[in-house]
Amino acid sequence: MNLRLATVLSVLFHPLLLPTYLFSLLLYYLPAEVFSYPPEGRRLIVLLVFILTFLLPVLGTMLLQQAGLVTSVTLDARTDRRWPLLLSATCYTVLTVVFYRISFFDSLFYLMMGVITASVYLTLVINQFWKISAHGIGLGGTLGILVLLHAWLPEAYLLLPVSLGCVICGAVLSARLALGAHNTKQVYTGFALGFLLGVCLWGTPF
Repeated sequence: MNLRLATVLSVLFHPLLLPTYLFSLLLYYLPAEVFSYPPEGRRLIVLLVFILTFLLPVLGTMLLQQAGLVTSVTLDARTDRRWPLLLSATCYTVLTVVFYRISFFDSLFYLMMGVITASVYLTLVINQFWKISAHGIGLGGTLGILVLLHAWLPEAYLLLPVSLGCVICGAVLSARLALGAHNTKQVYTGFALGFLLGVCLWGTPF
């Protein structure tokens, strides 16, 4: 794979952006009857997800770099990932609690965020001794959630996103290998663990 294309794919589908993509897909792609939120409510939810799952972790990582706790914001070294992952896990936990405590939000939201947050903690734990692919875990978890929702919904609304998601996962994982960011074991183990987490709520009523 061309290295420039691999870099673009890695940035475009960075793990911190995946929750925003997922919630945007559910709120703007699915029929209105699935989530009965007004346009303002949908924008609020997507903005909240973007701030807590992307903006704050990114800004926090930059501050960690300024403080000398992180050598590079790209987090190429395994040892660089500890504090940014902990920061991300904290932000994700806060969002999960917000979705759980405030009745305005659909109960599905905190279930999804709970799974996503668990994947971040899993990455944090494994990273202490092995550089597992965060892209792999994030993509696998997102695809697993889409597969789960596809099974829950009465119509095949998510068939196209699931199919497209498979293609994207293959492309991004190939990109990570092309860039030499991970070896095949780190990439595919991450993807498998993420996918298993994504479908772990199978049998839970929607």
